[in-house]
Amino acid sequence: MSFDLVVIGTGPGGYVAAIRAAQLGMNVAVVEKRATHGGTCLNVGCIPSKALLHASEMFHEAGHVFAKLGIKVAPELDLSAMMGHKDSTVKSNVQGIDFLLKKNKITVHRGTGRIVAAGKIEVTADGGDKSAIETKNILIATGSDVAGLPGITIDEKTVVSSTGALSLEKVPEHLVVIGAGVIGLELGSVWQRLGARVTVIEYLDRILPGLDGEVAKAFQRLLERQGFAFKLGRKVTALDGTTVRFEPAAGGEAETVAADVVLVAVGRKPYTEGLGLAEVGVKLDGKGRVEIDSHYATNVPGIYAIGDVVVGPMLAHKAEDEGIAVAELLAGKAGHVNYDVIPAVVYTAPEVAAVGRTEEDLKEAGVPYKVGKFNFLANSRAKSILKTDGFVKILAHADTDRVLGVHIIGPGAGEAIAEAAVLMEFSGSAEDLARTCHAHPTLSEAMKEAALAVDKRAIHA
Repeated sequence: MSFDLVVIGTGPGGYVAAIRAAQLGMNVAVVEKRATHGGTCLNVGCIPSKALLHASEMFHEAGHVFAKLGIKVAPELDLSAMMGHKDSTVKSNVQGIDFLLKKNKITVHRGTGRIVAAGKIEVTADGGDKSAIETKNILIATGSDVAGLPGITIDEKTVVSSTGALSLEKVPEHLVVIGAGVIGLELGSVWQRLGARVTVIEYLDRILPGLDGEVAKAFQRLLERQGFAFKLGRKVTALDGTTVRFEPAAGGEAETVAADVVLVAVGRKPYTEGLGLAEVGVKLDGKGRVEIDSHYATNVPGIYAIGDVVVGPMLAHKAEDEGIAVAELLAGKAGHVNYDVIPAVVYTAPEVAAVGRTEEDLKEAGVPYKVGKFNFLANSRAKSILKTDGFVKILAHADTDRVLGVHIIGPGAGEAIAEAAVLMEFSGSAEDLARTCHAHPTLSEAMKEAALAVDKRAIHA
């Protein structure tokens, strides 16, 4: 059987592209090497980590916050049950993808896919059996893999990647995290709440590179208050068992720190191994990403790519939007992704969320801007739920008042950022947001007050 589209990889980008293409009348197949669909995100990434982040936050609140609300409890950790919650969450989600693929009559091929020519894919099953698929179009949606460090072997027991950190059998006394990005801080938060001492070693002189600088500094202070220790501007030079050796990135005296578990969280790399891209002539850039044009097409006709294997933030929702866009383009429609409005969230407590430009971006580009800020400490709902850490920061063009970026540290930041994204998608102004009625008492009022503050007229500041 020949298909209109075959998608290699059923992570968030791949399965969404397949479903949208099927909705548009195409005959679609997918190739997946895992036993379950959903890619890294659903199996060993976004979904299991959020299950543990929520559970560990509830455990921490029961032990440290409930008493302030007049609730007396003595929480006891049942780590195996917590891991059971994580596993059942994953199972439910991946089964949902199975249902959606069947509902949309998408053919599933289990095994590792390799492109042998434009329009032809060879699939190798676990047992070694090979089969060939013919198709008009191929979409590469193979995602990304854990990036390692030279000389460090990850055994997923005591030296772990994000995958191993989601399944530790006991709470480590001391967890050392190499890398102060989103993954390291989220998983560090899980184990810190459950009782681990956490030390984070980062090559740069700041946490969360790419985040607004003011937000990153404020967030680091909050994490330090929670018990995190940071060694910034340091490079790891060796690992002896679980003893980490590091030194100042600019040069200087070496230090060592002993841990029970070391989490290597220095980023991710595009997964293109074994796809046969070199053999068919698909071009990669200097970072190993598949080169594409504005319609997600590679230099080889009929081969497309989306998600973590192409340029842009490695985010599930970015991949999903690209999957929809490429399916619509193949159907002759106007598929499009607005890369200026891709939100990002750190699911710690408090959460951190951002969309659009940072203050550093605007300064470097010479864009005139105004800033409006409002602290959750002055928000009545935040006070009532004892979640007053953080603030909303809005960056608007100094001349047009158009909102260029929104940054939030605080309760529910990951949900609140959607309001900013909708506003920015329609080129809204700070004035538009300021004049929109927000329910009282809600956390969302902090967004409105920050918009008022852009013009120095916040009411409750």
